[in-house]
Amino acid sequence: MKKRWGILLLAFCLLGLTACAAGKLDTEKIRDIEFTVLSKEEVPEEFMTQIEEEKSGQMKLNYGDKGYLYIARGYGTKKTTGYSVEVFQCYETGNSVVIKTGLQGPGKKEEILKKKTYPYVVIKMEYTDKQVVFK
Repeated sequence: MKKRWGILLLAFCLLGLTACAAGKLDTEKIRDIEFTVLSKEEVPEEFMTQIEEEKSGQMKLNYGDKGYLYIARGYGTKKTTGYSVEVFQCYETGNSVVIKTGLQGPGKKEEILKKKTYPYVVIKMEYTDKQVVFK
């Protein structure tokens, strides 16, 4: 009887490991994806509402609408003006869309105001149902 339970337990463990391996993301770049950085006015209203709710924290959102995929990446509340978010890369792998962004601080010659800001970027691309990976 103990032997059967041991075999059953081993089978479940192997099944669990197989399931984890099947969900692994492919990291090999297939192609660059063309995208457009949007102004606040160009973002769909429903997605803008979601962004406004999330912008004070680290934000990684996506939204599909009318054949397009919108991706937003924000870096939370900053105590001064002058910050921006830059998109370094956006590319497709076998099972995902990868977006690499970075927070750029105020320039040395830039006038900085002590005012809370919420730096984020929103991009628009052709729709895909692949998982979005933020780097």
